[in-house]
Amino acid sequence: MLNSGSSSIKYELFQANGWSVLAAGLVEKIDDQSARLLHKEYSGGEEHRTEAPLSGADHRRGFAAIQAALQKGGALELGAIGHRVVHGGEAFSAPVLIDDAVIRIIRDLIPLAPLHNPANLLGIEVARECYADVPQVAVFDTAFHQTMPEHASRYPLPAELYEEHHVRRYGFHGSSHSFVSRTAADFLYIPYNRFNCIVLHLGNGASACAVKNGQSVDTSMGMTPLEGLVMGSRCGDIDPAIIFYLERNTGMGVNRIDAVLNRESGLKGLCGTNDMRELLAAKEQGSQKAALAFDIYCYRLKKYIGAYLGALGRIDALIFTGGIGENAAVVRKRTCQGLAGLGIVVDMKKNRSWKEGIAAIHSDDSKVKILVVPTNEELEIASQTLKVITERKKR
Repeated sequence: MLNSGSSSIKYELFQANGWSVLAAGLVEKIDDQSARLLHKEYSGGEEHRTEAPLSGADHRRGFAAIQAALQKGGALELGAIGHRVVHGGEAFSAPVLIDDAVIRIIRDLIPLAPLHNPANLLGIEVARECYADVPQVAVFDTAFHQTMPEHASRYPLPAELYEEHHVRRYGFHGSSHSFVSRTAADFLYIPYNRFNCIVLHLGNGASACAVKNGQSVDTSMGMTPLEGLVMGSRCGDIDPAIIFYLERNTGMGVNRIDAVLNRESGLKGLCGTNDMRELLAAKEQGSQKAALAFDIYCYRLKKYIGAYLGALGRIDALIFTGGIGENAAVVRKRTCQGLAGLGIVVDMKKNRSWKEGIAAIHSDDSKVKILVVPTNEELEIASQTLKVITERKKR
């Protein structure tokens, strides 16, 4: 599994039979003098780490370093490579085997994800050069949400903006929402095609997803990842007229406003840090800004739960995942407080004592199951890749 970004390449090597992780790593700070490869191998129940400087390395040198590390570890033959691609637009509702036509479409979609798709595409092109004989698959963050009905995906804007410029809700974190909701259904012994849930993927980026009968029917991120929940440095939902106000009254240009909303807002803008651990520590020390940021964060979560419960009619489970969703018990507690009227009641002891793995943290009298489900986007991408390759071989 490869996740190629503008300044990094993340990878994970799976043994398809049993999905054990053989190796994983990261090339970070690409095109910088401090670029380096961080590589981990797993054998005999032990983890072996190596680090190699790659001063000034570009993506090609980064891939060459990954190849060398995998070959040194004895992983010489690859059955397939799965690539994370952020934006598939309306062209892709499922993973797809990569060929020249797919690459052209991903390139055409760059205007919808100018910060992500170019880096994803570069990773694909370099990987195809390095592993020309290995089938490669694109797995799209947006694909899981292509089942949204039009009344959820369309914005109330002039129709030509959708028809000519593709302005609509696409949603992201699809691999995570897919993996987590399916895992939860299995845990609860509910057939996935009858499973209703709300998934809260909470990390530096955060999104909520309403899943009905195993399909995404709404999600909080929109045409871009900026919409929706309060995030580490993204503002989430705001009055769009604020943009015009800032332009008229502060002298900010569109690029500066873009930077403020995407990189200087959210938790960081409210209290100076985008790290929930630092925020909670500051809150405990009496910081009013941190306390307010925490209140806003959890209040926005509560609002989306209520909205999606209304959209779904009923839910089997409320699911927390992602770095914050899995590790910040106080966020789960505050988010669920006051929702007893909706059938959502958390067990405080279970919530505090959760350590790892999938677990139920609801009280006995809760009508809705409340789960913590660790996400694994890498495994989801790898398993979807194998499915595409297996189906291809059957033809």
